[in-house]
Amino acid sequence: MLSFLFPPTCHLCGRSLPPDTADHRHLLCSACLKSLPRTQFYRTPDNRMEERFAGLFPFDRAAGHFFYRAEAELSIIMQDLKYRRFRQLARYMGEVMGNELMTSDFLNDADFIVPVPMHFMKKARRGYNQTEEIAAGLSAVTGIPVSTSLRACRPHKTQTKLTLDERRQNLEHVFTLKANHDLANRKIILLDDVCTTGTTLTAAAQSIIDTSPSTRLSLLTLGVTF
Repeated sequence: MLSFLFPPTCHLCGRSLPPDTADHRHLLCSACLKSLPRTQFYRTPDNRMEERFAGLFPFDRAAGHFFYRAEAELSIIMQDLKYRRFRQLARYMGEVMGNELMTSDFLNDADFIVPVPMHFMKKARRGYNQTEEIAAGLSAVTGIPVSTSLRACRPHKTQTKLTLDERRQNLEHVFTLKANHDLANRKIILLDDVCTTGTTLTAAAQSIIDTSPSTRLSLLTLGVTF
């Protein structure tokens, strides 16, 4: 009855979704979904994102799935899933990314998806961690379990308006592995929502490697800026 009275619409363009896709699993119409700019980095070794992290710490692969620009439609999606409580949108985008990644070898042999954590006070204010929701969608499609072994041990400022040096200082000693972590001798996908300078992923990856040097990791984000 609710679907009849209030037919589902595309989150971006507002058009009604076709009957065969108008359910909780589809939030974008095919045209809007197709228009989001893919990087194809997951198919391209030595891509620009891997170049960004080269030499900072050991990793296998790195990919941002969509190009992220302030004026682009992905920016609307990111703002909504982060700040406007569109929690299901984050999970949906994880599913979209997962379905496309499954056509490559990027996720091969991965034991866990590890989302970059949010401090519990910030998570309580927001109601959820959008990266964990993206991870849940990715896991639902790929079957790779999510591990929350990584935690944020102290709050930190938002990174948006900070310089590169300020970002590094802001994230110093933020992340740590839980004492009973299960990442030793495992291959993981370290996941974040967006990569801008790479400081958050670097801090998270370094905390894992320092505590569990036998862990192999690849880096993955929904969006990436260049």
